[in-house]
Amino acid sequence: MTLTAFLLVLAAAFCHATWNFFVKRLNGGAELAWLLAIVSSVIYMPVTLYVIVVDRPAIGWLEIGFIVGSAAIHLGYFLLLQAGYRNGDLSLVYPTARATGPLLSVTLAIVLLGENVSLQLAIGAAIIIFGVVSLTGGFSKRPDNFRTSLMFGIGSGTFIGCYTVWDAYAVSTVMISPLILEITGMVCRAAMLTPVGIRRLEIVKTFWKEQKLGILVIATVSPLAYLLVLYAMTFTPVVYVAPLRESSVLLTVLMGSILLKEGDLKRRLGWALVILIGVTLLATG
Repeated sequence: MTLTAFLLVLAAAFCHATWNFFVKRLNGGAELAWLLAIVSSVIYMPVTLYVIVVDRPAIGWLEIGFIVGSAAIHLGYFLLLQAGYRNGDLSLVYPTARATGPLLSVTLAIVLLGENVSLQLAIGAAIIIFGVVSLTGGFSKRPDNFRTSLMFGIGSGTFIGCYTVWDAYAVSTVMISPLILEITGMVCRAAMLTPVGIRRLEIVKTFWKEQKLGILVIATVSPLAYLLVLYAMTFTPVVYVAPLRESSVLLTVLMGSILLKEGDLKRRLGWALVILIGVTLLATG
């Protein structure tokens, strides 16, 4: 794995953990997803239009199909993740999703994209996934909402695996610009949620009035996190990128345990160090 790819995915992991922390605090639903999609589109659309005008990329029905498909999968992921945060713990839902996602991503990348896995890569990925699963409590005493958190995490992780492989093919084979894929996809998600947003307009106004800073942070950092991953996937196989993204779990667990007072910091930090070993193996593979 190249140093450039490693730094891109690592930066994305920090961004990803940050916006997940803010989403957990906002505790919203589809109306929040609609608002975030609109704000993100406004923030990133000027540079996206500039790229379209200057580079004049080919955008036909194939490209449009991949953009709309990506938007739909990402929307399903975000809505299910929000539901998980409303009903479970950040430091349980998030690690479970981030463990299920790369496991499915790597499997699909090998089967559908024909990517190869070295022994060191396999060991590193396995350590990361094992460490992330262990963060959820393993076979130890579990909180009352453990099963709920686990199910939402697995569902969200399934969406992660699907959109990772879908988007990797879009940017590496169909050759859609990562910026165009993400931001036009954001516009599509806003359009898909418009009926819900209009019905819950008063809630949307309240979110914007009372949580403007958090919304601006999420709307800026969330697309940036995935843009960094998309650019890495233009020249790096999914089997490297997907597991390395899970380094975001380290920061998320600290946020959940310390800032949200979800507790169990000592044990979770120990498993976070295990994940770090897996990340090191992956980065040097």
